[in-house]
Amino acid sequence: MPRVEFWQGNKAIAMGGIAAGCRFYGGYPITPSTEVAEVMAEELPLVGGKFIQMEDEIAGIAAAIGAALTGVKAMTATSGPGFSLKQENLGYAYMAEIPLVVVDVMRGGPSTGLPTKVSQADVMQARWGTHGDHGTIAYAPSSVQDSFDLTVKAFNMSERFRQPVLIMTDEVVGHMREKIVVPDSVETVDRKRPSVPADQFVPYKADDDDVPPMAAFGDGYRWHVTGLTSNDWGFPTNNASDIDKKATRIIRKVDRFRDEIVEYSCESLEDAEVLVVSYGSVSRSALRAVRELRAKGVKVGHFRPITLWPFPDKELRSLASNVKKVIVPELNAGQMVLEVERVMGGVAEVISKTLINGELFKPAQIAAAVEEVA
Repeated sequence: MPRVEFWQGNKAIAMGGIAAGCRFYGGYPITPSTEVAEVMAEELPLVGGKFIQMEDEIAGIAAAIGAALTGVKAMTATSGPGFSLKQENLGYAYMAEIPLVVVDVMRGGPSTGLPTKVSQADVMQARWGTHGDHGTIAYAPSSVQDSFDLTVKAFNMSERFRQPVLIMTDEVVGHMREKIVVPDSVETVDRKRPSVPADQFVPYKADDDDVPPMAAFGDGYRWHVTGLTSNDWGFPTNNASDIDKKATRIIRKVDRFRDEIVEYSCESLEDAEVLVVSYGSVSRSALRAVRELRAKGVKVGHFRPITLWPFPDKELRSLASNVKKVIVPELNAGQMVLEVERVMGGVAEVISKTLINGELFKPAQIAAAVEEVA
């Protein structure tokens, strides 16, 4: 039977990873993500997994990549400055097509910034932080339950599409404690394995879904791994057609299945004239504001992107086609509002509401912004 627990968001991420089959964690402690590592250090050995604290954030993701190459589901977690440090190896995993889950418990920045305060200032870094073009999958939980459930989904998507998947949580969600229903078991996805003999194996020859089967080191298959753009054999290439084939495929394998990946939630959009778009911890304050305003007769609705990337642009455009004003409250100087402006294309006025002082939006602040334009 499912059991009810009272967990912290960071613990839910760790336990969600273990439920999804994670058996390796490599990382380095950094506020406010450290509890993910602490729980992993305690729980992974109980299920036959391995935990290792490396000398820094770069080594943490490198260790997780190495574990993933041996056939193990692997994970690393960090916060702001560590996420910056992980970008080079994150790009390596995109290029070499290595399944991996990377958690960023967002805090204020730049640099050391605000180690104990909340922020949402890494959402564009999640999409564009590592150089080069690639498909990105990133989730933004808004509750402890989300933290568990979306971590399971992140592992499944990572294995299915053979690439890193990001969990962009934040300090408030990571440190809050609330009720969570933990299922006995979860549906899991494992990476495709080669179905041909070792002497017929072409490491990066993709199937019809643009994803190549992945052999594990030690299985007897020969496989060259590099961060250089490679041909189907995994060896570096300067051939223009091979380069185009590889570069477009690692984007297309996500774009093709975009409609299956994208998740969102919405409320009270049927007759809404004002729309609030928010994600992560801010969506909790926004929903409270929307419900209180609805009780007063204000025609306001709420849209929450659960996948930050791919952004649910088609869905937002369709659902918000009749609204007059769109308010985007976020804990940064205005990042995702740019995506909302692109989506709305001038059909409705888009208003940015930002907060970068380390505090969370109060429902009253969002309600006041709505009433000002309603």
